[in-house]
Amino acid sequence: MGKGENHIARTLSTGAKVGAYIELLKPRLSFLVAFSSGFGYILASNGQLNWGNLLLLSLGGMLVSGASVTINQIIEIEYDALMKRTQNRPLPTGKISKQEAGIFSVLVAIAGLYILFLSTNLLTVVLSFVSLLLYSFVYTPMKRVGPIAVFIGAIPGALPPLLGWVAATGVISFEALIIFGIQFIWQFPHFWAIAWVGDEDYKKAGFKLLPNNGRKDLNTAINIMIYTLFLLPLGLLPTYFGVTGLNSAVVVTICGCGFLAQTFSLMRDNSDRAALKIMFGSFLYLPIVQIAYMLDKI
Repeated sequence: MGKGENHIARTLSTGAKVGAYIELLKPRLSFLVAFSSGFGYILASNGQLNWGNLLLLSLGGMLVSGASVTINQIIEIEYDALMKRTQNRPLPTGKISKQEAGIFSVLVAIAGLYILFLSTNLLTVVLSFVSLLLYSFVYTPMKRVGPIAVFIGAIPGALPPLLGWVAATGVISFEALIIFGIQFIWQFPHFWAIAWVGDEDYKKAGFKLLPNNGRKDLNTAINIMIYTLFLLPLGLLPTYFGVTGLNSAVVVTICGCGFLAQTFSLMRDNSDRAALKIMFGSFLYLPIVQIAYMLDKI
């Protein structure tokens, strides 16, 4: 960061500075993490909800997620400056200095882990810390190596519902692994659709996220279809093992079929428009499915 950017970081008004710090936490993404954690907690509670612990779990999860994405932005500051979709973030624009962001990420991580320690159990805290390390220091640099990064990133990305279950029960049971598995597999069509739509931008930063040697072709579209297809049987496992009821199974199957249908358009024309529909479809699929499971449980 140059002298001019440091000057910007020093002279921002208090309100603008606070806004920049909030933006650094990626509130929408952190909220989704909190929502998925709460989903796992509610599913495991069997109607015996501790609302105070649920709120603290969500807050702790949001803070740990916020710290992870802040570290990600610190590491990728020079690459974010190259891409249209990220060049206006607080670090590339100099609204916040790299040093300020580093201190902020440490404080937010400590606060989040401490809240989880007070409100849940040691296993939840340890898994949350492992998730932070995987996302920030393994997934982030691997994005410039190859599509293996998507597999690595899918692990911390799928941990929130498992963390919620562990927070409620204190153990990693097969039910926790089922809801982890659904979110894990969901991330492949989700990430690859995003990578397809933003391919030109990602290439500017040297990110290699698409399978099949990074090509936007039929083989990549087939990969997206296959992982989406896996969601159909996976989505029925909570009902099969008695975690949820039949109503959610119907909703999940309908959502899964709709999601899968979108992939056929991409296989047919390999267009950015079809990939964009899959991306938006993935954003809808996960919360609808998780809400259906919760409503079937309550």
